[in-house]
Amino acid sequence: MEGRELSPRERQILGEIERTLETDGLLARRLSTMRRGARPWTGPSAVVAAVRAHRLAWAAWLAGLASLVLFVPAAATSSPPLIWGFAAAWVLTLVCVLRLVWQSCRRRAGRNAAPDSSGPFE
Repeated sequence: MEGRELSPRERQILGEIERTLETDGLLARRLSTMRRGARPWTGPSAVVAAVRAHRLAWAAWLAGLASLVLFVPAAATSSPPLIWGFAAAWVLTLVCVLRLVWQSCRRRAGRNAAPDSSGPFE
């Protein structure tokens, strides 16, 4: 970079910023796991990361599909193992969906929370 150099005050401020960033463990972990490349968001690793990020949603979809597949033969044959399998898959589906709703509500509440606790008139 061409041009004038940083003043001593600017170097001091830059040094303070760097020292602060060096103590941030979470930032260091995130920076160390970043991958370099033309398009790091493509490829099989992106698919695996997406599946891991939405693991609960995938579990809900798969349990819902299993309960749907088990419902038809259970209703047609009235076989106790099929009925119990359907019931287990249905309960698992409901638990996963309720956890997804819970996480969504917590995320939305965290986003809507005020950054400070003081009200507008205090």
